[in-house]
Amino acid sequence: MPKIVDPEARRRAVAQAVLAVVARHGLEHASLRNVAEEAGLAIGSVRHYFADHDELMTFTMRELSKRIGDRLRAHADRLLAPDGDTDRRAATEELLAEFLPLDEARREEAVLWIAFTAATHTRAELRPYAAEMQQDMRALVARVLSEAQSSGGLPADLDLDLESERLTALLDGLTLRAALLPDPVPPERLRQVLRRHLDALKSGG
Repeated sequence: MPKIVDPEARRRAVAQAVLAVVARHGLEHASLRNVAEEAGLAIGSVRHYFADHDELMTFTMRELSKRIGDRLRAHADRLLAPDGDTDRRAATEELLAEFLPLDEARREEAVLWIAFTAATHTRAELRPYAAEMQQDMRALVARVLSEAQSSGGLPADLDLDLESERLTALLDGLTLRAALLPDPVPPERLRQVLRRHLDALKSGG
């Protein structure tokens, strides 16, 4: 009997091959031929699942966004629906730290996301996914700060809209620096900067 192939599973496997190529060699090397070789497929098989290179890239960017988003939502669910024993301040820091490249897996994710985001300058088909990810990040940060304010962890007069922008920009900047130049900005330093910022928010600064 012919082997039954799950089309979505195969598409995700090809997207993973794209990410592997990009992680090692950069987005410019993620040609259909190189991706097919990485996935162990004939180039015709890749074309069977993706109409063209643009579709492959947009699907891969969506998969990367979903992977990051699923991880963040798992932490957010624990923070935003806490039990009585939850240390909200520690849980907030842990959730926000998930945005940062604190280990090799998250650093690779960050490098990949930066590569795809940078490509939006010349690849218009990728821009909606970069914008969606940024909006989701901003919304999650705003929700975390709002919950902290509601529970008394932040001053009642804190400008949440402004502080959400400021914290999002801080996380973006730390991620960019640490992903591209990890040695000068080690994980503990990233945590120190984040912790100092949260402490300043708590005191209204």
